[in-house]
Amino acid sequence: MRQPKQNHKGLTIAYVALGGNVPSSAGRPEKTVQAAKRAIPCESVNLLAESRLFRTPAFPSGSGPDFVNAVIAVETVLSAEALLAHLHDVEASFERTRDARWGARTVDLDLIAYGAAILPDRMRFQVWHDLPLDRQMTQAPETLILPHPRLQDRAFVLIPMADIDPDWRHPVLGQTVQEMLAALPEAEKAPVLPL
Repeated sequence: MRQPKQNHKGLTIAYVALGGNVPSSAGRPEKTVQAAKRAIPCESVNLLAESRLFRTPAFPSGSGPDFVNAVIAVETVLSAEALLAHLHDVEASFERTRDARWGARTVDLDLIAYGAAILPDRMRFQVWHDLPLDRQMTQAPETLILPHPRLQDRAFVLIPMADIDPDWRHPVLGQTVQEMLAALPEAEKAPVLPL
């Protein structure tokens, strides 16, 4: 695994979580996630590092087949919004549909962090960060929220992210990936297993 390098002038290091739990034209979920990783780099996006693949139970429990998850670090000249649009284009190329929030999917590409950016601002980040679980399951923000407001709660993101940059520090919470991961209950981390 290559470690993320320092960003160059005009480039931003961003982290993208990948996941999927149903087949696509690329094959089984692990094949789809690998193919999506290869499809993300382009003239404006350079792959810096990639985690191993992990198998994770679907949430909520019993809602579908296990997911395959990974995290990558990229270096880009794109704005956060343009990078997200690029990720949505890659999702579409793998038959991603958005029928149900947190439903089964061929591939999901979540922009987790974009440099040290807090978007759209600290106040709106905090609103989504503090949103109760029952509302998280039914509501989605209308604008990009960064860092991802659920990052610190998700073992299936933190475990692969620790593979590539355990010392990345959350710009709002002030904790590293290792520290956020250590704060999660063992019962949440144990089911996230490397493939």
